Amino acid sequence: MLALMQLVFHFVFFKNQKEVFTALADWQFILLVLATISIAAGGYVINNIMDQETDAFSKPKNVIVGKHISEGMAYNIYVALNILGVGIGFYLSNIIQKPMFSAVFIVVAGTLYMYATSLKQNLLIGNIIVALLLSFSVIIVGIFDLYPATYDGNQLQMAMLFSILLDYALFAFIINFIREIVKDIEDMDGDYNSGMNTLPILLGKDRTAKIVFGLAFVPVILLVLYVNNNLLELQWVMYYMLLFVLAPLLYFLIKIWNAKSKKDFSHLSLILKLVLLFGILSIVVITINMKVNA
Repeated sequence: MLALMQLVFHFVFFKNQKEVFTALADWQFILLVLATISIAAGGYVINNIMDQETDAFSKPKNVIVGKHISEGMAYNIYVALNILGVGIGFYLSNIIQKPMFSAVFIVVAGTLYMYATSLKQNLLIGNIIVALLLSFSVIIVGIFDLYPATYDGNQLQMAMLFSILLDYALFAFIINFIREIVKDIEDMDGDYNSGMNTLPILLGKDRTAKIVFGLAFVPVILLVLYVNNNLLELQWVMYYMLLFVLAPLLYFLIKIWNAKSKKDFSHLSLILKLVLLFGILSIVVITINMKVNA
């Protein structure tokens, strides 16, 4: 999902904008994607190492560390992935003559480590961090691909493209934040046994589900406003957003109200993942529609 999000913006959206030149060559952008997913994968590995007890209780069939690979091997993989990601980040930062940008990769890797080892045990902090890091994977495209190629002559156009990136980053943050809470409800029993302090542990499944119901109105309202303000002239895009993004969100709203079982919340988590996927792919539809109308 991370890779797709970044690849779609560079190879589909940016490449089809008139007189827009990106700072990274195609092969360099592939390296940026590799750095991003390497650090994200490293965060996934360290999270699995720290969650062995929780996963053994809540999802025993999906346990990897301690079952398929040893904890020592998992740590080696974690270190290797972070060295690869940070190393590529350092290389790309020097390529675009912004060496300080390499700090971004170090900060993200460090934040993922802190999340896995301590922050996720704090109420909502872990949910916010995961959602922020996903949305930042969109913003980093602008930092490395647009900002270094910006000058006085194209400043307005680059600002417009960056604002679109920010719109998608905000959408990704909201959807993933809600999804993280749904996953907390799904994993409540395992988290409770591990001494976690999540929202459903504090308030109970039913109350948390009702809070999620209320939160889910935020992306619905924002999406309706966004379509009304920006996409009415792009008819196919408007239909796509209503059918593939808004409709699943409305379905989520209906189902979350009466959700009770672990299976229900797992299904709803999948729905939000699909909303995120179709939201990402909307940039492809927007690009095609813009070319047709040009």
